[in-house]
Amino acid sequence: MNVNEAIKLGIDCADMICGAYLDDLTNEEAMQRPHSGCNHVNWQIGHLIASDNAMCNGCVPGSVPALPDGFEEKYSKEKAASDNADDFIPKTELMEIYRNQRQVIKDVLAGLSEEQLSAASPESFQSYAPTVASLFSMIGSHWLMHSGQWTVLRRELGREIVI
Repeated sequence: MNVNEAIKLGIDCADMICGAYLDDLTNEEAMQRPHSGCNHVNWQIGHLIASDNAMCNGCVPGSVPALPDGFEEKYSKEKAASDNADDFIPKTELMEIYRNQRQVIKDVLAGLSEEQLSAASPESFQSYAPTVASLFSMIGSHWLMHSGQWTVLRRELGREIVI
C-alpha cells in the first residue's frame, strides 16, 4: 500500500461511517440541531463540502469543479444561525454534490506523486495540515469530527444505532 492508498482508505472509512449516520435522515431532520449550541446537520454537510473543495483546490488549483452558484454564501459562518430551510440546499441534493465531488477528490489524490504529497500545503492550512498529504488526510478526518454530533441527533430522533 502506498501513501495515496492509505489516505484514500481513511477517506473511505470516514465516508462509510458518515453515510451510516446521514443516509436515512430526511431533509427536515437534517435541519435540526443536535443541541442548541450546535449547527444543524444540513449546514454542517454544506460546510464540509465547501471545506473539501477548498482543501483540494488549495493543493491542486482547479482540480475540483466549482460549487454551485451561491453555495459558499449559503454555508458561510454567518448563515449557520439560520433555521430557515429555504436558506439552504436540501440534504438530498447536498449528498449528490458530496458524492460527485468526493469521486473527483479521490481521482486527484490517486494522481499525486509522493513528491507532491510531501510538498507544503497552502499557507492557510499550515497550522493543522503542513503537507499536501496531511491536508488530504484531513478530508476524511474533518467529516468524522462532525459525525459525533449526528449520533446525538440520531438518538434524539429515536433512530437505531448503526455503528
